[in-house]
Amino acid sequence: MKAVVYKGPNEVSVEEVPDAKIERPTDVLVRITTTNICGSDLHMYEGRTNFEVGRTFGHENMGEVIEIGNGVDAVKVGDQVVLPFNISCGFCKNCERGFTNYCTTTQPAPGAAGAAYGFAGMGPYSGGQAEMLRVPYGDNNCLRLGEDAVEKQNDYVMLSDIFPTGYHATEMAGVIPGDTVVIYGAGPVGLMAALSAIIKGASKVMVVDRRPDRLALAEQIGAIAVDDSKTDPVQFVLDQTHGVGADRGCECVGYQAHDPQGTEDPALTLNRLIQSVRFTGGIGVVGVFLPADPGGIDANAKQGKIAIDYGLQWLKGQNVGSGQCPVKKYNRQLRDLIAVGKAKPSWIISHELPLSKAVDAYKNFGDRVDGWTKVILKPE
Repeated sequence: MKAVVYKGPNEVSVEEVPDAKIERPTDVLVRITTTNICGSDLHMYEGRTNFEVGRTFGHENMGEVIEIGNGVDAVKVGDQVVLPFNISCGFCKNCERGFTNYCTTTQPAPGAAGAAYGFAGMGPYSGGQAEMLRVPYGDNNCLRLGEDAVEKQNDYVMLSDIFPTGYHATEMAGVIPGDTVVIYGAGPVGLMAALSAIIKGASKVMVVDRRPDRLALAEQIGAIAVDDSKTDPVQFVLDQTHGVGADRGCECVGYQAHDPQGTEDPALTLNRLIQSVRFTGGIGVVGVFLPADPGGIDANAKQGKIAIDYGLQWLKGQNVGSGQCPVKKYNRQLRDLIAVGKAKPSWIISHELPLSKAVDAYKNFGDRVDGWTKVILKPE
């Protein structure tokens, strides 16, 4: 089968690799119909993680079930399914408590938790930017879709990661109807956080970025676009909230945040949130932060040590939630919003390309070429 293979920093290729296959009775084999390039893929693509050369990328996946193990009960051949990027067992201590993002069964490293398809440090699993994908614990990890699965596949594929992740940011921040919300980062996850806040009934949603194409997408759903290359975003938020600060804030950028002049500062968005959010407000952090960053700007950054304004955060009594999203906690309810037309996350898609064009897609998306806001790949 063909797959997108990592060759080293800023280099991928589309190659023939061994076919995915059933390995355990609880496995499901899926023919991939749609797979996305995620901003998290770019961290690995750029060499900012320990992702191994020769592995396949791709953790945002959906497709058709073409084979099941003899231990699979609910999922059937022919089902259209979308797959959480978290690979979870459903029965370990963390999974039983709803933390499928920190499954201990599927993570082989002692003392670690959490597994994913084609992701650095999250197990040996192949990614889904390929023609087929093996899904462990298929009954637990496949979310079955309805009769509109093919028609709305560009919407449903967002359930694999970014729609639930954006929603998770608003959940950790504590967004409720009437809240004012500020979101730092108008990439795909930040835009999904904005959509989620609007769905939840936020009275005002402000999205901070400096890419005109991304900010335009935020405005399309009724959010206020804030260009931090032209205005001080903290002061803007204070001006919009009578000097009090936003009720809630979401961090959707991560450790490669940088200022308008291009200087990287992994603490930039976190500190702006602490300043932007009111006393006793809530902050949800879903941007990626890692304990090791080979490309970090200094010795501390290389070890994931970031100088945040903790004193101010403590003084303001802000609640902060962080970590990867437990996709299964949200994907079923968000699926139903898509099914009835109350959510259409595919509005962010800028490019739909065949899998064979993945090299060009990674280069343009990685270079942040204007207009490349979200890329989906379709195996031929």
